[in-house]
Amino acid sequence: MRRHPGRGEAGRPVTAPSARGAEVGRRIGVGLMYGLWKPRVLGAWKVPAAGPVILAVNHAHNIDGPMVMGVAPRPTHFLIKKEAFVGPLDPFLLGIGQLKVDRHTTDRTAITDALGVLTSGGVLGIFPEGTRGEGDFSSLRAGLAYFAVRSGAPIVPVAVLGSTDRNSRLVKGLPPLRSRVDVVFGDPFEAGDGSGRRTRAALDEATGRIQKQLSAHLDHARRLTGRRENAGRPTGR
Repeated sequence: MRRHPGRGEAGRPVTAPSARGAEVGRRIGVGLMYGLWKPRVLGAWKVPAAGPVILAVNHAHNIDGPMVMGVAPRPTHFLIKKEAFVGPLDPFLLGIGQLKVDRHTTDRTAITDALGVLTSGGVLGIFPEGTRGEGDFSSLRAGLAYFAVRSGAPIVPVAVLGSTDRNSRLVKGLPPLRSRVDVVFGDPFEAGDGSGRRTRAALDEATGRIQKQLSAHLDHARRLTGRRENAGRPTGR
């Protein structure tokens, strides 16, 4: 996997997953997502056209990540649980610039790779809830706050709605083919308080601010799209 050098704190070199690989992944996502379903994308223009950005995406279904990769206006490097990197998916996901993370420990490699994406001015995708759930941003892990505060990158909230409405009759665990899935991008915001503090207390405060912003965006996205979900239990478990 090709990596591009950047500069981290104190001028130390930082590597980043290949931006070219992420662009290939975006093109694959465009073909698959628009070929299989009918994405309705709202607010994509709100994603800054250049510079580091963190996309904070709710996560109720396995297609949420690929959907955002396919409809986002910029190539995205997602932090993905290492359990997904099995068999031929391992070299494929790495080749398209995605980041493998061990959720059960402090994964220094994943942290370095993610910071490398932001240092190089790329787009980092994060599921702040850590795993699939109700997709309502009700329980956030501290990772999003850490990356946002340390890098200074703005956060763009992203709500994916419709992926858990019902299952396909043909492929169990997937939304019906050609059904509509809404992806709503929100306004960028800063997680930190401007002080530059990175203490545990500062990260806790940032997490609280982030949760309020993400929850407010999700409520807005539901009103905007006329959806009241994600209702019911997520599918595709």
